[in-house]
Amino acid sequence: MRLHTLCYLKRGGQTLMVHRVKKENDVHHGKWNGLGGKLDPGETPEECAIREIYEESGLRATNPQLKGFLTFPRFANGEDWYAFVFVVRDFEGQISESPEGVLRWIDDEDLTQLNLWEGDRIFLSWLDLPAFFSGKFVYQEGRLVDHQVAFYPAETA
Repeated sequence: MRLHTLCYLKRGGQTLMVHRVKKENDVHHGKWNGLGGKLDPGETPEECAIREIYEESGLRATNPQLKGFLTFPRFANGEDWYAFVFVVRDFEGQISESPEGVLRWIDDEDLTQLNLWEGDRIFLSWLDLPAFFSGKFVYQEGRLVDHQVAFYPAETA
């Protein structure tokens, strides 16, 4: 089982994406993705999101908003992957070169035109909903074969 964060930085109708082209044997090689990565021992998902964003972009994020949770059964090497999905609108600094790939601000209306995982085309639209989501995406040999989602109303104070 692998625990990950998946973070989407947003500004003015654009989302920061990384084109994963730098690492060989990267399960995401050639795909566009949000920023993020594996949780370190003892790290909260929020701490991981902030650390990974800094490591992958040089940007210092604050106040990551947890939007949902994704389950990917047997995603790679027979392991289940779980991802805490964040939207981040509060950040500062200058973008630096990423060790993961090439960073680009993409217009939101163009996101689904990128070379994404098939499931990403589905859940990216959920990021702007007021509800929390829990989704499951089943891939076989790199192809999406099934998915499901549950939405939970946003809590009111």
